[in-house]
Amino acid sequence: MAESGDATNSANEAVRDPGVAAIKLQYRTTKDHFHEYINSGRNKNLKLADKDHPIDGEVTEGSADCDLPEHKAKRMKLDENSENIKNESEKDNSESCQKEEEHKQINKKARGQNKNRPHMKPKHYEHDQKLCTSVCQEPPIKCYFGEKCRFLHDVSKYLESKPSDLGDHCHLYATYGRCQYGVTCRYAKSHIGPNNKNLINEDLTKTWEGTVVVKNSLSKDLQQILRKKKFHFDKSEQYLKQLNKGNKCENHSNAAKKTFAQSKCIEEQVITSNSTEMKLPIGISDRVIEEKDSSVGSQDCINAELPSVFNSENTLNNGQEPESTQVNVEINEMSTFSGTDTDIAKSIKDDNEGIISTKTLGVVTDEDIIKVRACEKKQLNFKDKLYLAPLTTCGNLPFRRICKRFGADITCGEMAMCIKLLQGQSSEWALLKRHYTEDLFGVQLEGAFPDTMTKCAELLNQNIDVDFVDINVGCPIDLVYHKGGGCGLMNRLSKLEQIVKGMTSVLDVPLTAKLRTGVHEKINIAHKIIPNLRDCGLSLVTLHGRSREQRYTKLSDWEYIDHCAQLANPMPLFGNGDILSFEDANRVKATTSVSGIMIARGALIKPWIFTEIKEQRHWDISSRERFEILQDFRNYGLEHWGSDTQGVEKSRKFLLEWLSFLCRYIPIGLLERIPQKINERPPYYLGRDYLETLMASQNVSDWIKISEMLLGPVPPNFSFLPKHKANSYK
Repeated sequence: MAESGDATNSANEAVRDPGVAAIKLQYRTTKDHFHEYINSGRNKNLKLADKDHPIDGEVTEGSADCDLPEHKAKRMKLDENSENIKNESEKDNSESCQKEEEHKQINKKARGQNKNRPHMKPKHYEHDQKLCTSVCQEPPIKCYFGEKCRFLHDVSKYLESKPSDLGDHCHLYATYGRCQYGVTCRYAKSHIGPNNKNLINEDLTKTWEGTVVVKNSLSKDLQQILRKKKFHFDKSEQYLKQLNKGNKCENHSNAAKKTFAQSKCIEEQVITSNSTEMKLPIGISDRVIEEKDSSVGSQDCINAELPSVFNSENTLNNGQEPESTQVNVEINEMSTFSGTDTDIAKSIKDDNEGIISTKTLGVVTDEDIIKVRACEKKQLNFKDKLYLAPLTTCGNLPFRRICKRFGADITCGEMAMCIKLLQGQSSEWALLKRHYTEDLFGVQLEGAFPDTMTKCAELLNQNIDVDFVDINVGCPIDLVYHKGGGCGLMNRLSKLEQIVKGMTSVLDVPLTAKLRTGVHEKINIAHKIIPNLRDCGLSLVTLHGRSREQRYTKLSDWEYIDHCAQLANPMPLFGNGDILSFEDANRVKATTSVSGIMIARGALIKPWIFTEIKEQRHWDISSRERFEILQDFRNYGLEHWGSDTQGVEKSRKFLLEWLSFLCRYIPIGLLERIPQKINERPPYYLGRDYLETLMASQNVSDWIKISEMLLGPVPPNFSFLPKHKANSYK
C-alpha cells in the first residue's frame, strides 16, 4: 500500500507543472472537457431573470468573435505584370506559409497590451433616436438649441425605438427615491407613471437631503475658467518665479566663476598701486570665490554676500570681515567688471523690485504674513492601515466602494494627467470623484514638469476635498514614460525634487509618492531617490518592488523594500507587491520595516482580501457570494455611470475589465496547498457548481455571459478585448 501511495504521489507531482497552482485531483480537468462543460450548461443551468431576454447561446453568437485576434500572414505586394504570371505552385507555397504563420501565432504566448483592440464608446451602442436631456428633467425645461437640436423631444416617439427594459427594479429609485434618468432608464418600469411621468418617493428623498453622495465634481463655471485660462495660480507663480531665478543663477554660474577669477588680477593691480603697498593676505581671494559659488543657485541669491574688492584696504586696516552688501551697492561696485555681470545684477534688481512692488487687495490674514510650516499641515496616521493602490481602469469609484466595504482603510483615485486637469477635461476630472464612504481618500497626479504639477496641485487644493495628493513616479506605460512622466521621473531627479518642493508649497494636505525600484532590471535606484524626497518635504512613499522593465515577470523584491524603508526613516514607507493572503501580509510585516502595505492586483483578484487580513482567516467564499459582489458592483456602476443605455454599457465595460482579474481566483476548498500564490496561474478545473466553474473561465465569451446575467444582453455590434493579452485565452 505504501508503495502504491508513493507511486500515486510521484505521478501527481509529475503531472503538476511549475508555476501552476496545486488543485485537488478530483477537481482538475482537461482544456477540452472544461469548455465542453461550460458550453453544455450554458443554456440549462443559468438563465437571465428576465424571461423576455433571449437565451445566452443566441445572444453571444456575435460575441464569439471577441476572442483574441490572430495576426494575418503577411502578403507580398505584386505588380500588375507579376499577377499575370502567377502559377499554381506559388499559390500552394503561399497557402502553406500562411498556415505555418497561423500555427505559430496560435502557439505563441500572448504578452503585453492589446494596444490596437477595438474601442467603441458606450454612447455608440445607443440607438439612433436619443432623447434630449431637457425633456428628461423634472419638470422639463426649454432646450437651449431649440429647433437646431439633433435629439428627440417627443417622448412617445422615443419610446417606440427604445430598447426593452432590463428589469422592473431600478436601484437608483429604490435607494434614493428618484431616478434622474426618467424614461431613458433601462429599468423605467419601476418609476414611470401615467403619461410617462417620472415618480418620486418623497420619504426616501428626504432622508438624503443635505447629503453629498459624490464629491469633487467639476462645475461648469470652473470648467469655463480653465478653458479660457483665467484661473489665478498665485502661489504657483511665486514658486516658479523663485525657481526660475535659481535656474538663471545656475546658468550664469560659469560666467560668475570666470569673472571672479579675473578679479584676482584686478585685486593685485589695485593693491600694488596703493601707496601703502599692502598685500592681500593669502587665501582671501579663494575664500571670496568659494562664498560666491556657494550662494549661486540658492533662494537668497538676490542678497548674496559679495565682498567689495575696492574696500579691501579699509577692511584690512580695521581688521574686520567685509559686511554683506545690498543689491544696489553690488551693481555700482561690479560696474568695473564685465558687461555680463552688470546685466545679471540689473536683472536681479528688477526682479526684486517686482516682488516688492506687488500689491494685494482685501483684508490681510495670517496666511498672508505667516507661511504654514510642514509640521502644521494636516497630518494623517497611515500606520498599519490597508492601502488600496490607485489602479488604472479598474480602480474606479464602484470598485473602491466594494473594497471599502470589505475593510480597505485608504483609497486613492485613478492616475489623472495634470495637463488634462488644467484644461478642464470632464473625463479626467471624473477620476477625482470621491464617494462619501471613503473616509481616507487621495488623488494621484501624473506629470513631468514642475510648472504643470505645481499649478495642478494648487488648483485641486482650492476646489476638491481630498486627504492627500500622490505623485505617480512608477507608471511604466510608454506613452507616459517617453514624455518624462511616471517612471521617467526616476531618471530626472532634479525635476522630481522641484515638483515635490513646488507641490508641497501650495498644498494644505500631505504629499505622497508611489515609485518602483528602478527603470532597468537589476539596476535599483530607489534607495538613492527616497532620502532626497524625504528632505524635500514628502510625507509618505510607496515602493513597488519591481522595476519598469521587469513588470510582473518576477516576484516583488521585499528585501530591497526593507532596505529602502530603513533609509526613509522617519518618513513612513509602504510596500507593494504579491500580497494575496493574510499570511503574505503577516510575513511582510514581520520581516520588514515597512509602515504598512499597499494592495493592488491582490484586491482585483479577491477584493475580500482586506477582510481576511483584518480577521486573520482564509475565506472559502462561495460562488453565490462572489456573484452578489458582482451585483453590488453593477448597482454601484449604475449609480456612478447612469442607468440609461450609455451608463449600462459603460458599467458592462468596466465589469468585463474586472472579470479578467477575478477569473484568476481559485476557491480555498479546491486547493491542495493553502494559500494561493499570486504568481501561480490556475489550471483547468471544474468547480463545486456550474457558476463557480463559469467564473474560472479565461475566455472573453464567458465573461460576456456573466455580464449578461447582470446587465442583460449585449448590443448587436458589441465587441470587447481585455487590456492585457494574457488575460484571455481559450
